[in-house]
Amino acid sequence: MEQRSPAAYIAEFIGTFALVFSVTMAVVLFVTPGTGGGSDWAVVGLVHAFVLFVLVQSIGSISGAHLNPAVTLGMAAIRKIRINDAVVYILLQLSGGVAGALVTKLILADRVADAAATPGGASANVGAPSVNDALLGASWHGVVMEGIGTFFLLWVITAVAVNPRAARDWAGWAIGATLGFIVLIGGPLTGGAFNPARWFGPALVAGHWTNTWIYLVGPLVGGVLGAALYWYVFVEGRLGPPAAPGAGPRGLRGDVPPQ
Repeated sequence: MEQRSPAAYIAEFIGTFALVFSVTMAVVLFVTPGTGGGSDWAVVGLVHAFVLFVLVQSIGSISGAHLNPAVTLGMAAIRKIRINDAVVYILLQLSGGVAGALVTKLILADRVADAAATPGGASANVGAPSVNDALLGASWHGVVMEGIGTFFLLWVITAVAVNPRAARDWAGWAIGATLGFIVLIGGPLTGGAFNPARWFGPALVAGHWTNTWIYLVGPLVGGVLGAALYWYVFVEGRLGPPAAPGAGPRGLRGDVPPQ
């Protein structure tokens, strides 16, 4: 584990700001009723995919492009980031999420904010995610959805960006596409957060705190399980590929880049 630099901290703040700003604007423009948009989760999913791809490619080598407390906690679980750095990362991610939501609110006209605050548009209040009770049988089903989505997000991140045997040239596309498709599925159910910072920023700015535990427990537990299962079973575990000639224990050469 390497100690993170101030540049990594700045990258996490700016990256999370860019992610949350892009996503909240997309949700308000394409999902919120009464704002001139429709209910197009396909567009929102594509926005997630493309913005995450851009961020992974641009700051992945600087901070690891976590941009998500669930990712940071997952990396801490497999010992890829120091605890003190993880704490700073998470604080900056939450701050970046708040900044992104504030800029979304600043840009939008008052009538758009009013439309998002109506009963029919509350699910997209400044882009804040919320549970669709008409589709989910119970609130804990939302935890399961957020947990499963984040599980596979961390599974892919660990597989293509942390695994020392991975071909990393396609990491940005793989990670972005994973987030995009889980938002396509989870968006109509829970708002498709899969990221406590993406939930926290709009929730704080909009005062929208319904079903808080869904957006904390689901992603954090799912993320740790996804990263730990892949790493300890397929990379360090006996089920992994045989060691390469000259490799260290379990085939690892200690050349895993910072994440």
